[in-house]
Amino acid sequence: MSALASDTAMVMAAGLGKRMRPLTVSQPKPLVRVAGKALVDHALDRLAEAGVSRAVVNVHYLADALEAHVLERDLPKVTISDEREQLLETGGGLIKAAPQLADPFFCLNADNIWLDGPRNCFAELSARWDPTAMDALLLVVPHTRANNFSGEGDFYVDPVGRLSRRKSGRIAPFIYTGIQLISHRLLREAPAGAFSTNILWNRAIEEGRLFGLTFTGQWFEVGTPQAIAPTEEALQRG
Repeated sequence: MSALASDTAMVMAAGLGKRMRPLTVSQPKPLVRVAGKALVDHALDRLAEAGVSRAVVNVHYLADALEAHVLERDLPKVTISDEREQLLETGGGLIKAAPQLADPFFCLNADNIWLDGPRNCFAELSARWDPTAMDALLLVVPHTRANNFSGEGDFYVDPVGRLSRRKSGRIAPFIYTGIQLISHRLLREAPAGAFSTNILWNRAIEEGRLFGLTFTGQWFEVGTPQAIAPTEEALQRG
């Protein structure tokens, strides 16, 4: 197994799952089942397979059900970042969980499903990681490997891997997969309360410290009920 940059991951699982309604009326989105398995278990199983031993899962919407589900796991060992009182969005969620997170740490969305390329994405991120140059390293995927995705893309990647934003009215070649490796340096002097990680990313872009790694596997956006069946068919094909 390749050496990993971190033994710890943050799994973002506190969202309201509005796009996944009606499946999320009575259950949190991370517990929606795809190919016989809860979405959050797809993510946690991949962490365990890669050798990540600890995961911090944040909870807000229908938190009791999600907490009970993930705390049953042995690998990775799960602890909870409790956002029941206030949903803190992605950036605020990272700040609240930070005391539980190693430096650096992996971060991924609870609704991520992917098929790795020649080696697992956490090993790929680790091999590329350079803490002297990077505040965060985002796993990005070209449109051809982004299944169920119909947007305009998120980022451009320069020859050394630095990221810049999609320009208004243009299509960007790379889509953020929801998976990244983060230094605590990214979290410094953060706003209070709820805010988007985009605020921290924008500062890192200005400083030339936000990087991207092109994913060599297949990635699936599972944001709506309509995306489940085609994702299940693709997973069956392997």
